[in-house]
Amino acid sequence: MPSLAQMNGSLHIHQFYIGKLKANLERLFDSDPELAMLLDNVAALLSEHVTTLADDIADLEDDDA
Repeated sequence: MPSLAQMNGSLHIHQFYIGKLKANLERLFDSDPELAMLLDNVAALLSEHVTTLADDIADLEDDDA
């Protein structure tokens, strides 16, 4: 199991890339809607993983308290 610090780092990286994907999604929507939809799907998958990571982090923090 990764450490709390590693999980927090992973959470921040996921959030960073979700932001990048969403920014490119808006830029590409008019010129390439299929690519925009693909980026939206990737962002949605990463968002689901962020939710799982956040829950795991909360559980670890509760265990440490």
